[in-house]
Amino acid sequence: MIGKYCRTTGRLLIFSWVIASAAVQYALTVWLAGKSGRIEARAAWMANTSRRLLGALNIEVTRHGHLPKAGVLAANHLGYIDIVVLGAAQPTVFLSKSEVRNWPVFGPLAACAGTLFIRRERKTDVVRFDEAFAQVVDAGVTLGIFPEGTSSDGHRVLPFHSSLFAAAAAARWPVTPAWIGYEVEDGSVESDVAYWGEMTFLSHFLRLVQIKSVRATVCYGGALTEALDRKEMARRLHREVGAMRERFRPAGNAPSPAIIPG
Repeated sequence: MIGKYCRTTGRLLIFSWVIASAAVQYALTVWLAGKSGRIEARAAWMANTSRRLLGALNIEVTRHGHLPKAGVLAANHLGYIDIVVLGAAQPTVFLSKSEVRNWPVFGPLAACAGTLFIRRERKTDVVRFDEAFAQVVDAGVTLGIFPEGTSSDGHRVLPFHSSLFAAAAAARWPVTPAWIGYEVEDGSVESDVAYWGEMTFLSHFLRLVQIKSVRATVCYGGALTEALDRKEMARRLHREVGAMRERFRPAGNAPSPAIIPG
């Protein structure tokens, strides 16, 4: 019990130091340098901060496949830690639900990183963001989306919302599928790493920092480059992510029936 308390306290102190120093770095290298309007500068800052956060939270990442060189990255979604794990690999601008903007710590962090906040229940928001998507991709920065539309416990890949692929299909951007999964040394992926259902941020984050170690696995598939409509693109990507999950998921994680979107 004492060891766990010391580990949690130490991790919170390190996490706080990373956030504070990242804020100073943003002020000096992005804001005061007049680069706050440059997507690539904000995304590069976030990539550096994400790598430091992985160390602060003792998250070890194993990656398979090749990182996307351009276009869109479409991944399954277990929770807010996905953004740190995926964002640490390369500069990425993510699409996130609007509620994240109001979260403590992670909300301001996401805003500084240039995150695109969307109200997914409003179809007009998806259409409105087509231009913002293009600005990210045209800047040479990967656009990260979670087409399931919500986070889950990771036991299955939820159907992909095809509306998020409309801009990519129209502009013929390459879209790379990715699967992300977790293992923990002590604790539960479903309740201590995945953030879903009716969980609240602060109580979940306190459970996360108590875990002794987290192992993340990320698998990148081949980018879709051919001409596809958004619905076929969503179906193809969903199958790819589901197949990667079956190949790379931990052996102790029992398979669950696949859900194929209509």
